[in-house]
Amino acid sequence: MRLSITTVAPQAVQPAHRAPGAYIRNALLIFLVLLSAPLLAATQRPIAVYRAGASTMAQKPREKRRETWKIDNLKEIGGSSLTITGQPRVTKEAAGKAISFDGKGDGLLVKRNPIEGARVFTIEAIFRPEAGGDFEQRWLHIQDDKIDDRALLEIRASGSEWFLDTFIKSGENRLALLAEKFKHPIGPWYHVALVFDGVTMRHYVDGAEEMSGPLTISFLGPGKTSLGVRMNHVSWFKGAIRELRFTQRALTPAEFIKK
Repeated sequence: MRLSITTVAPQAVQPAHRAPGAYIRNALLIFLVLLSAPLLAATQRPIAVYRAGASTMAQKPREKRRETWKIDNLKEIGGSSLTITGQPRVTKEAAGKAISFDGKGDGLLVKRNPIEGARVFTIEAIFRPEAGGDFEQRWLHIQDDKIDDRALLEIRASGSEWFLDTFIKSGENRLALLAEKFKHPIGPWYHVALVFDGVTMRHYVDGAEEMSGPLTISFLGPGKTSLGVRMNHVSWFKGAIRELRFTQRALTPAEFIKK
């Protein structure tokens, strides 16, 4: 029997046919992935920063607003221009410049309320009373522009002594701390502080608490600050003022500025 063998030549495998649309879709997908990668990274970075910031804020609460006024010139105080009455003078003291008031007609008006909106606050002053002034001397007067709410630092002076009188009025509520039992010699520099913690008003002389009392107030709105005299030009101050500081927090004596 004869066998017949037929040899078949091998053929190359042909690639599967793809429609042109498939190539376009694949290219478009690749382009979109490349385009979105930097956008995704950009959105993730601020989230990380925000979270870190939130953690930091939780650990370190934001400090309440505080500002210091150097009473050392007749051009501007607290970033505001001045209205000058009389002839207050800039004097050079051992601890720095100050402004002296003659007790008869010298005063400064600052067109700002440094405790505007504060529900708790501390008002500090470094000042020096001088002999020869009137008994009632109202030398720091902060008042709301629209209503009669106000805060004052005053002294009562007689002979060679003085004592501190502080006052806050808010609506029908008011409190005066008249420290008649705490007299001080006229002449030296003193630090005084009026502190309101939301429920109690206190005042201090050189870090020592003299008087306190309960008080309920609303916050003061925009207003002005008078130095050396009451806002309506009565009760002139004879002496000098060197520095004022206003803090929207109730400070303790350990936190007061130093003379």
